[in-house]
Amino acid sequence: MEPRINLMTNSIGAKVAKRMYHVNLAILESELPKALLELVQLRVSQINGCGWCVDVHTKEAAAVGDTPVRISLVAAWRESTVFTEAERAALALAEEGTRTADAGQGVSDETWERLTKHYDEDGVTALVSVVAMINAANRLAVITHARGGSYSPGAFVALED
Repeated sequence: MEPRINLMTNSIGAKVAKRMYHVNLAILESELPKALLELVQLRVSQINGCGWCVDVHTKEAAAVGDTPVRISLVAAWRESTVFTEAERAALALAEEGTRTADAGQGVSDETWERLTKHYDEDGVTALVSVVAMINAANRLAVITHARGGSYSPGAFVALED
């Protein structure tokens, strides 16, 4: 499957990417650990089958110091022992917030309760926002057939200007 279009070399695509990147900078201003945000984005990207985004968030998680075991087990977080209860709550939000059409109810009250037990309002807002943004990025990449494998950690820093 060949890429259909390179959004980064298209003038409109590049503008959209830059604006999405700046939204993500606001999320990074939260007190949430970067590793947690990367794991959430990785899990959403796995669900959506986005090879480009799985590549990005696997490598970024490693770059911020997450372990290969945790990165490998994020797809099976319920059946593993390497995630805290707070991380499990964030990963549950990621899954339910991504599978809104499949789950019917969206994010369950139980998941919301667990989330708010571990994170303050700013943390919850950052997590909800990162789930929404990575879902949007996944759709852009999946629709255009962006392929994973060539990403280098830190490559998005050029979008900061």
